[in-house]
Amino acid sequence: MSAAQLYTQYTRVWIPDPDEVWKSAEIIKDYREGDKSLRLKLEDETIFEYPVDLHGNELPFLRNPDILVGENDLTALSYLHEPAVLHNLKVRFLESNHIYTYCGIVLVAINPYEQLPIYEQDVIYAYSGQNMGDMDPHIFAVAEEAYKQMARDEKNQSIIVSGESGAGKTVSAKYAMRFFATVGGSASETNIEAKVLASSPIMEAIGNAKTTRNDNSSRFGKYIQIGFDKRYHIIGANMRTYLLEKSRVVFQAEDERNYHIFYQLCASASLPEFKDLALTCAEDFFYASQGGDVSIEGVDDAEDLEKTRHAFALLGVKESHQTTIFRIIAAILHLGNLDIQAERDGDACSISSADEHLNTFCGLLGVEHSQMQHWLCHRKLVTTAETYVKSMSLQQVLNARDALAKHIYAQLFNWIVQHINKALHTTVKQHSFIGVLDIYGFETFEVNSFEQFCINYANEKLQQQFNSHVFKLEQEEYMKEEIPWTLIDFYDNQPCIDLIEAKLGILDLLDEECKVPKGTDHNWAQKLYDRHAGSQHFQKPRMSNTSFIVVHFADKVEYQCEGFLEKNRDTVYEEQINILKASKYQMVADLFQDEKDSAPAASVGKGTSKINVRSAKPVIKAANKEHKKTVGHQFRNSLHLLMETLNATTPHYVRCIKPNDEKLPFTFDPKRAVQQLRACGVLETIRISAAGFPSRWSYHDFFNRYRVLMKKRDVSKNDKKQICRTLLEDLIKDPDKFQFGRTKIFFRAGQVAYLEKLRADKFRAATIMIQKTVRGWLQRVKYQRLKGAAIVIQRYARGHLARRLAEHLRRTRAATVFQKQYRMLRIRRAFQRVRNATVTIQAFARGMFVRRVYRKMLVEHKATILQKYVRAWLARTRFLRMRRATIVLQCYYRRMKARQELKALKIEARSAQHLKKLNIGMENKVVQLQRKIDEQNKEYKLLNEQLSTLASAHSSEVEKLKKELEQYQQCHRGNGNQLVSLQEEMESLRLELEKAHGERKVVEDSYVKEKDLLRKRISDLEEENALLKQEKEELNRRILCQSRDEFAQNTVEENLQMKKELEEERSRYQNLVKEYSRLEQRYDNLRDEITIIKQTPGHRRNPSNQSSLESDSNYPSISTSELGDTEDVIQQVEEAGMEKAAMDMTLFLKLQKRVRELEQERKKLQTQLEKKEQEGKKAQEIETKTEIASDREDFAYNSLKRQELESENKKLKNELNELRKAIAERATQNNSSNDIQDSYSLLLNQLKSANEELEVRKEEVLILRTQIMKAAQQKEMGKNMEASMNTHASWPNSDKHMDQEDAIEAYQGMCETNRLLEAQLQDQRREHEEEVETLKNQVEAMKEEMEKQQQAFLQTLQLSPEAQVEFGLQQEITRLTNENLDLKELLEKLEKNEKKLKKQLKIYMKKVQDFEASQAMVQTERRQHELNRQVAVQRKEKDFQGMLEYYKEDEPLLVRNLVTDLKPQTVSATVPCLPAYILYMCIRHADYINDDQKVHSLLTSTINGIKKVLKKHNEDFQMTSFWLANTCRLLHCLKQYSGDAGFMTQNTAKQNEHCLKNFDLTEYRQVLSDLSIQIYQQLIKIAEGILQPMIVSAMLENESIQGLSGVKPMGYRNRSSSMADSDSSYSLDAVIRQMNAFYNIMCDQGLDPEIIQQVFKQLFYMINAVTLNNLLLRKDVCSWSTGMQLRFNISQLEEWLRGKNLQQSGAAQTLEPLIQAAQLLQLKKKTSEDAEAICSLCTSLTTQQIVKILNLYTPVNEFEERVTVAFIRNIQAHLQERNDPPQLLLDFKYMFPVLFPFNPSSITMDSIHLPASLNLEFLNKV
Repeated sequence: MSAAQLYTQYTRVWIPDPDEVWKSAEIIKDYREGDKSLRLKLEDETIFEYPVDLHGNELPFLRNPDILVGENDLTALSYLHEPAVLHNLKVRFLESNHIYTYCGIVLVAINPYEQLPIYEQDVIYAYSGQNMGDMDPHIFAVAEEAYKQMARDEKNQSIIVSGESGAGKTVSAKYAMRFFATVGGSASETNIEAKVLASSPIMEAIGNAKTTRNDNSSRFGKYIQIGFDKRYHIIGANMRTYLLEKSRVVFQAEDERNYHIFYQLCASASLPEFKDLALTCAEDFFYASQGGDVSIEGVDDAEDLEKTRHAFALLGVKESHQTTIFRIIAAILHLGNLDIQAERDGDACSISSADEHLNTFCGLLGVEHSQMQHWLCHRKLVTTAETYVKSMSLQQVLNARDALAKHIYAQLFNWIVQHINKALHTTVKQHSFIGVLDIYGFETFEVNSFEQFCINYANEKLQQQFNSHVFKLEQEEYMKEEIPWTLIDFYDNQPCIDLIEAKLGILDLLDEECKVPKGTDHNWAQKLYDRHAGSQHFQKPRMSNTSFIVVHFADKVEYQCEGFLEKNRDTVYEEQINILKASKYQMVADLFQDEKDSAPAASVGKGTSKINVRSAKPVIKAANKEHKKTVGHQFRNSLHLLMETLNATTPHYVRCIKPNDEKLPFTFDPKRAVQQLRACGVLETIRISAAGFPSRWSYHDFFNRYRVLMKKRDVSKNDKKQICRTLLEDLIKDPDKFQFGRTKIFFRAGQVAYLEKLRADKFRAATIMIQKTVRGWLQRVKYQRLKGAAIVIQRYARGHLARRLAEHLRRTRAATVFQKQYRMLRIRRAFQRVRNATVTIQAFARGMFVRRVYRKMLVEHKATILQKYVRAWLARTRFLRMRRATIVLQCYYRRMKARQELKALKIEARSAQHLKKLNIGMENKVVQLQRKIDEQNKEYKLLNEQLSTLASAHSSEVEKLKKELEQYQQCHRGNGNQLVSLQEEMESLRLELEKAHGERKVVEDSYVKEKDLLRKRISDLEEENALLKQEKEELNRRILCQSRDEFAQNTVEENLQMKKELEEERSRYQNLVKEYSRLEQRYDNLRDEITIIKQTPGHRRNPSNQSSLESDSNYPSISTSELGDTEDVIQQVEEAGMEKAAMDMTLFLKLQKRVRELEQERKKLQTQLEKKEQEGKKAQEIETKTEIASDREDFAYNSLKRQELESENKKLKNELNELRKAIAERATQNNSSNDIQDSYSLLLNQLKSANEELEVRKEEVLILRTQIMKAAQQKEMGKNMEASMNTHASWPNSDKHMDQEDAIEAYQGMCETNRLLEAQLQDQRREHEEEVETLKNQVEAMKEEMEKQQQAFLQTLQLSPEAQVEFGLQQEITRLTNENLDLKELLEKLEKNEKKLKKQLKIYMKKVQDFEASQAMVQTERRQHELNRQVAVQRKEKDFQGMLEYYKEDEPLLVRNLVTDLKPQTVSATVPCLPAYILYMCIRHADYINDDQKVHSLLTSTINGIKKVLKKHNEDFQMTSFWLANTCRLLHCLKQYSGDAGFMTQNTAKQNEHCLKNFDLTEYRQVLSDLSIQIYQQLIKIAEGILQPMIVSAMLENESIQGLSGVKPMGYRNRSSSMADSDSSYSLDAVIRQMNAFYNIMCDQGLDPEIIQQVFKQLFYMINAVTLNNLLLRKDVCSWSTGMQLRFNISQLEEWLRGKNLQQSGAAQTLEPLIQAAQLLQLKKKTSEDAEAICSLCTSLTTQQIVKILNLYTPVNEFEERVTVAFIRNIQAHLQERNDPPQLLLDFKYMFPVLFPFNPSSITMDSIHLPASLNLEFLNKV
């Protein structure tokens, strides 16, 4: 195509810019041939005229379409040139935060200066096994490609990491080694991969330093060879180093540091082990403080030293050697602080003997102080005639000191590298290796010296090797595709290399000048000018005679000649070396021993020369001049060796780029980036690719991408190659612009952009056509909408006018109506007024006449009332007279009758019978009164005694007072004078008393007031208290209600929490079981290897009949003696070690016990919850009933008691009054005799006994009355008769209606019940007292034991610690022996009871068998198969009891036929899980005959046999599923027929007869459960291994919706997306077919539905994790079309789940993150509302995953828009509140904990038929 076709309007180009290097612009006018300028518009809308060179025809570079920007591979760009590469890297780095980009075979890595979460373990596993172009660019992808090519091609590999200081070379090399250590971990226990990684901190400490460009710059080059065995496991490593920067030991530029190890030692100087080093802070040492700042921000030197020491220990460096290393490093620091004093003449120097640093230096290195002091300031000269010592000047001494320091450090560096290599060396033969070269990149500074020259020389050699390798790969690609090969002109830097290393080159002349006795840098420079002045790559600066310029492949570099000779000689004086050789420390002396002509291959530190020190004999050549080999010579040899190694391997290139010099995160400086891109060869790769056919498309991808450019008749053809050929011949007329290969189409640079332009034009034309049609349709719709609206408006307007006319007519009609009505109303009101006036006049007139009549009637009525009252008074007076007369007559008559009755009563009162009746009631009263008389007599006596004592006391006091009175009178007579004073005092006291009285009144008044106030306050407080009590009661009621609700809620929450803990515990347990099986497998592998080693070398067969699984037979079983065969135990102890086996079993048993305890706790909590709920319901009902009943009973009882007490109280009062009268009468009479007293005492005794009996009877009567009331109430409630209620309402008189016989019988019954209750109470008291006594005895025994223990504890405290331990052990032993003796006794008793019970059981079993045999057992049952297939169920035998008998010697045959050699197809037409049923019937017979050994042996052999089968068929899904189903069924049978009521709820009566009778196999159930977990995990592993290769292809790459996905242009690292032609492509149908196969196999073999659901939940989680991880690591699939494909594929999977009725499995929920990722790809991504919608939708995705997908989102077409950086920042701001884990990828190896729910079978044992194909004729039916 011509320039006029390319440089058209709207085309974008790149133009140079001084600030940004390249700037984008747009052509606003078409270019025509011959135009002198190109009219452009810049991004800031300014117009720019770009001049065009007509002679060179240099037009600006064309810019790639936006759809190609941000590609993973730079070679995918259509226009390959510098601005396109720079722009693509900038967009990926700044907008998408992608630091890795491919450039053909080169990985470009830009240092982000920030920690990124892309190097975790899960990322390593994600890249492992993937093709290099499958995933986004990454250092792990390069490492995986090298590892894969090593294994596939069996050829050694190399990864060459280069770049500037600070570009991230060391970190990239470290990550590559970490990948190899993770993926190719060592097969043995040597942990060689850990040692390889441990070498990094050591080499960083002794070889890295802070520079102005990098805080951790490697100041040496290294090549690490990682060795692999035949199975590609790491077996060892070797390290080669190049050109250590020794000058840094003695000199650092500003803002730089010495090597890290110096500062690490100074930071840890305070440690006790470093006290002898005499170190202080780093600022105090000259060699460590020349750069100024001695610290690095964010780096802890003391902590780094701990890491270094740990790495030394891991690599096997002894503590003594570590100490010596640190002594040597400290000695170098002290050497730099020597105080060297110049003499007066200046030609001599001296060091003081008291110099502290010199003493420390000599002490640390173990050398003589005086010799070192002398030879640091002197040198020895040897001539042919004599030897003499010469003093040195100050500068010479300083140079010699610095040379000695550099030499010591270099020798120590080499020694450490040698020991690292020894630690990483292996005796196993190395099969292949991968080398990682971490070497300095091209360097150019303001001042370039010998080090930069060597570095750039090495980069020239590497660039030559890189160019040839790229050229070779291009040639191989063209030859493979059978494209005509044309020679590509590429830059060859061999002339520059010859300038440096050829004969009489720069290095050769430098070595020659070093041999000259008085050679100088100036002379060497002149020789260079003379020799190479005409060379193309050599130039002389204009303004200098001591420097030269070399034109390297990257740039021109000017080198300063000063110091070249000195650095090349690397001179150190022999005398100083000899002193160090004589060190008393062996390691120091060994560092400086001579090595004779070591070959370059054996050299570890190339560029750090070995010193050949000669003796001081008179020879021609001086021994202290220089060494045999110069530094340049050694470096050249080591570089040649490195190039030979690299040429013998397959290289992989990593070019590290430093984006800015300020170390700012994600900041891109285009100038610095372009310099490095030119220097590292990336642009050269682009140039070589652009010279040929850089763009390559597979036919399938080209067809899919450019199908729109094809004609319809061409698309219908089947031959895609011919279709593509026809299209290109039509579109591109120049045949040289493309070539057709076997599988690909090759394009020249720019052709893909041209095709993209045509495609975009075609889309644009189609878009315009669509827009035109849509817009026309929209306009028609709009017109029709407007027309319809106009019609509607017209209709409504006309309707409005008609309605307005009708309204006018209605209003006029209404007005006439209003007028008519108003006129009528006015006339009506006038008529009403006249009428009302007339009626009013009539009313007043009529009222006057009526009032007159009323007054007349009122007068007449009053007259009648007066007459009535008068007549009534006359009648009453007459009646009263008559009544008085009648009453007088009645009184006289009644008096006469009363006198007559009185006479009759007097006669009757004199009779004896009447007296007896009276005395019957009086006797009791007399007795009671007598008691009261006695009590009063006692009181009377006490009062008399008190009175007598008081009288005596009174008389004595009177006498005393009389005596005092006499004494007082005597005193009064003598003291008359004192009376006056006393009177005065009395008066004063009276006054005071009056005052006190006044004050008291005041106080009393105030007290009364306060009291009133307090009473008021108390009353108020009481009211408040009452209110508070009411509130408290209400709150208590509410709390009670709430507590019940809270209790229920708490129990529910506790249940949920327990379930969660159980799930977690179960998952932990299953992980441990998985780990146990893995260790078991590893143990088997080791055992197989041991057996192979023991055999002869020629025979390496592993016998199939040997398996370590047999060692698992020692599971816990029925008794302690049944731990398995002794041979198995011995074998296990011999091979695995006793300790390991014990630890595994104890751990296993502890886990089993813990799971059982958790299950029991869960069951207990459930039962407690149910009980509490039931009790709560019952308690509520009982409370309501009891409250009503108790209220009624209490009321009845209290009323009866009150009435009885009132009646008794009245009687007692009457009796007491009568007794008082009687006592008063007897007291007056003194003639009482003794007989009367005796009879009176007898009467009192009788009265007492009668009273006691009376009280007892009263209590009984009260109880009987309450019972009668209860009965009566019940009768009343039952009969509802009001009459009986009325008759029996008066309960106090109810005893009148009771018969005496009934009362006596009731009384006797009550007495008997009382006696029984008393007896029971006495028994309970005795038991309680006995229990109390036993408890007291126990407490006393415990106290004695406590005292003994306290005494023993005090004794032990007084002993020494060793004696305390021994004493404690003795006590513990005695305690354990006592407990063992007690347990033995219990065991013996239990064994005796067990024997007795067994005998009884056997007798009963025989009886039961006879009874069962006598009965006829004829039952025909048809079983329904779980699947829809017919199974032939044969008729069972009448006498078959569901047990199978076999002999002990037939057990191996049974296990072999039923387990080991059984194939699932053999039993496919029988009952599912038939082997499990047969095994259970055999176990049942062994239980029936009570043979525990047989049960144990059969179960152990079965478990070991299943393990053998699974190990043999560890890749067979059908076999694994078959044995998972059978193991679970056997476990269910052991539960169903265990006799445990919890497992027998669904059993039939017949099935309950088949339960085990003698043995509890709970422990074996646990073992089978663990085995089921192992089989389940193996099943998942097999299924995942089958599905995993299909997932990515089926879910992401295959076109489920045809024509939806558009393939973008791919580069050199493209993955083959032509899935139609690829063998490894899978569709979603293939995945669904495979899952159908899994489902059918598991269903056919009778696996429980719950387990099937868990299997598919796990598989769907794996599909989700693998697909999402691949999506997160691949830019090419993050597009809108992929989101649509994903949603379609997920809907297909969900539909499959519904079709298989697996919705409840939770499998669909595991796909939620993938569903949200697909929706995220399709959502709109522009506004803040879109951001909020994304945040609310993507709840199952983490913040990192959302941001990563948005960063990776790539438009497939030009019409799609990229996600802006501002939108991504908006998303991050919205998601800040989330506490998401930092993990980016999902763990696709995560496994959900499996549950095996109990699933009983409906099949009875006696209905199972044994097919003949199983060969089980030796089994006898019982």
